[in-house]
Amino acid sequence: MSNTSSKRQSRGWFKLSLLLLIAAAAVAVYFNSAISEQTQEAPAAAAPPPPVAEFITVAPQEVRIWTGFSGRLSAVDIAEIKPLVGGELQQVLFEDAQQVEKGDLLFVIDPRPYQAAVKRAEAQLTSARSRAKLAKDELERSEQLVKKKLVSESVFDAAQNEFQVATAAIEEASSALAQAKLDLEYCYIRAPFSGQVSRAELTVGNIIETSPNAPVLTTLVANDKLYAEFDIDEQTYLRTVRRAQGDKAMPVEMTLAADNSVSYQGQIHSFDNQLDVSSGTIRARAIFENTDGALTPGMYANVRLGTAEPQSVMLIPERAVGTNQDKKFVYVINENDEVSYHEVTLGAHHEGNRIVLSGLQSGDRVVVNGLSHIRPNSKVTAKPAETQQVAATE
Repeated sequence: MSNTSSKRQSRGWFKLSLLLLIAAAAVAVYFNSAISEQTQEAPAAAAPPPPVAEFITVAPQEVRIWTGFSGRLSAVDIAEIKPLVGGELQQVLFEDAQQVEKGDLLFVIDPRPYQAAVKRAEAQLTSARSRAKLAKDELERSEQLVKKKLVSESVFDAAQNEFQVATAAIEEASSALAQAKLDLEYCYIRAPFSGQVSRAELTVGNIIETSPNAPVLTTLVANDKLYAEFDIDEQTYLRTVRRAQGDKAMPVEMTLAADNSVSYQGQIHSFDNQLDVSSGTIRARAIFENTDGALTPGMYANVRLGTAEPQSVMLIPERAVGTNQDKKFVYVINENDEVSYHEVTLGAHHEGNRIVLSGLQSGDRVVVNGLSHIRPNSKVTAKPAETQQVAATE
């Protein structure tokens, strides 16, 4: 009886152990399955979103294209004032750096010797006229006597010759008087045009002698207008000449190299008559009004030459352009928000942007930010740029 009971207890314990093992195995399978599912879902949840790419939509814009050059200012009119007659310098009638008007008296050279020369020439002219009148009367009398055959032809010829000599003496005396008056006028040295004088190189009391090496008394510079002279390349020269037709002049702007706070408006005045073959440039000259009186010859200037009319171009910001060795490229976002690589040909600069000559079409969405995080043919989160730095100003 005890043996039977013992066997029954053993079988019960065995069944219970078996059930516990089965339950433990089921629990283990369940947890392994849950862990496996979590492990499979984890990479999908951790995948990063596509990078954000800010873009602008390019379209043709009417803009005036500007090209920059460096130049130097020069005077429209400049004169070294030299004496044309000699003598004692009696008066200096201006202050250093004074603004003078055309015709203002600057210097006076002692005029007394030249006044005396004028009087002497006037007397010589009066004498010559008197002799000419007497010679004319003699000629008329000789002519009458010859007609009456009272004198020979030689007498008439002598009278006629005397009259011609007397007439020539009048011309000579008149020329001498004109020269004497001119020398007297040269004693009063006047400004040939309006402008600013330099300092007086000679002072009152100095004796001036006229010669090829006559001293410079002062220098006069016109400062109401000035030239800006600069060298432009052959391509810009041809574009300027061919497009500047009729009244459609090409605008010119200038700022000083030492101070760009003030902009001066001008126009092309002239081009040189030949190209410099060594540099491939031609000298251009633009003229500007000295509106604030600050311009003076010799200053360095930055000159911008604009097209005669606005042109239709596509512009992209500098930051949108990438460099691949010697090539330029941009990233374009298609309708599926995928990025593609576009090689572009760029033109001139314009207010922080670049002109696109080829490689883009109107309506293309060009990436302007985040180029370093983008790869061709990759997905992006397209976002319009807050401010498009492509301005349509002229």
